[in-house]
Amino acid sequence: MAEARKKTPDFSIALSWAKKNKWVRIEKGKIVIVKKPTKIEEREALRNIDLKKPVGERMLRVLISRKLVEKVRKDSYKKIKKMAGKEVTTLSPELIKTGMWKHVKIKPYNVSVRGEKLYPGKRQPYNRFLLQVRQKLVELGFREMTGPVIESEFWNFDALFQAQSHPSRDWAQTYTLKKPRQGFLPSKKLVERVSAAHENGWKTGSTGWGYKWDPMKAANLMPRAHGTACSARQLARGVDVPGKYFAIKRCFRPDVIDATHGVEFNQCEGIIIDESLNFEKMLGILKMFAIEIAGAVEVRFYPDYYPFTEPSVQLSAKHPQLGWIEFAGAGIFRPELTEPLGVKQPVLAWGLGIDRLAMCKLGIKDIRHLFSQDIDWLRRQRVTV
Repeated sequence: MAEARKKTPDFSIALSWAKKNKWVRIEKGKIVIVKKPTKIEEREALRNIDLKKPVGERMLRVLISRKLVEKVRKDSYKKIKKMAGKEVTTLSPELIKTGMWKHVKIKPYNVSVRGEKLYPGKRQPYNRFLLQVRQKLVELGFREMTGPVIESEFWNFDALFQAQSHPSRDWAQTYTLKKPRQGFLPSKKLVERVSAAHENGWKTGSTGWGYKWDPMKAANLMPRAHGTACSARQLARGVDVPGKYFAIKRCFRPDVIDATHGVEFNQCEGIIIDESLNFEKMLGILKMFAIEIAGAVEVRFYPDYYPFTEPSVQLSAKHPQLGWIEFAGAGIFRPELTEPLGVKQPVLAWGLGIDRLAMCKLGIKDIRHLFSQDIDWLRRQRVTV
């Protein structure tokens, strides 16, 4: 068998056909010749057909079953033959099989004329962009965080070391829930550590805010104002060290709606935990995001203030139409935030305005257009970006 396999092209087909015609049989792994064919019947039959010589009925059935030949009715052939010299617009199978395509005139086509445009079904462009960002972050080793849309002030503010009566809460003017007005606080131990951090700094070395912390205010419910609430929840649940986490979440803030602002928006929040991390590495990560995900050509960093990070920085990137726009805020979480939540290692945090990233990537200049119902614009969007 091995020797025959080496010497025979298309060995499996040849062996199958030889066994079917009872020319050979297999005994103990060897090919035994039963009878030698006096001639290669099929090849001879095909040659005879080409020379218009008679072929036996049995062999014709074999050739037809193997689709090596096809019956053509005489009247069909005569009909095809009458087309000689005439102009045709379509090459039919009959013209090709009978060879008559050589004797007809084929109508020329203007290949420069555009055909009818087809618009296949596809994901909404902004939705597709969010999925691509999520996939990119997962490929970079980030794990996705979760959190509810309706948050308590505890997770949205208090766990982030924002004082209950301090102007730092004005940094994120928020909506409040009318009904139900209050939710539930987490475990008593966690609440005690967070309240102590606010009142006297707890064990962080800080003096805290120096006021009486109110658990009733912390229980107030609100639509999530920023994705950082998911980071606080993740730190309290427990994190791997080193570890990388992200969340792409819908957030809500009262604002004046214009080309770069809305009252609801998506935010891409991320944290990285490791003993070796520093602020310089944070800047490198932010720059990579702006270039890789948004396709920004130029980026800038500015010193900034956020209540829960120190030092803090703002990332801006250049939009082709809008010029320089703010893309992200970032910094290192303060120990008054991380230590009450059970984390002692440095935590780098960033929040990307992913709607503005999408504006750069999709080439639009009005943030409201991300949710456009302009069917012509939606149709013209590429399937991939």
